Amino acid sequence: MQLKVGDIITFERTFTKRDVELFTEISGDEGIHHITPDEQGRFVVQGLLTATLPTKVGGDHNVLARTMNFEFLRPVFTGDTIFCEVTIDKYEEQDHNRMAIAASFLCMNQNEKQVLSGNFAGVILS
Repeated sequence: MQLKVGDIITFERTFTKRDVELFTEISGDEGIHHITPDEQGRFVVQGLLTATLPTKVGGDHNVLARTMNFEFLRPVFTGDTIFCEVTIDKYEEQDHNRMAIAASFLCMNQNEKQVLSGNFAGVILS
């Protein structure tokens, strides 16, 4: 799919306890809130694990990121379904084999509460 400015790409994911366990093991982020359930039996999902949603969209389009900015707006818990909407803000040829790309994103939980926003920029090699 050829991208263009204004394109909106969406992705959603429901985070599980196993996701948090694996990310804890890989990242070493063992904050008490990631390894001890709350009174409802939920674990807090690591912020950078939540941030894999917009990076997945970038990966689907072979973006080599140069900058990434994240604003973590509220916690995400295991069992939450997060909807990520990425908007292509810039997509232009930089030279004969490289496209410059910039995008912004907003992630919301199943209750339509914003949990993460930000942007990224990079290149796509052709």
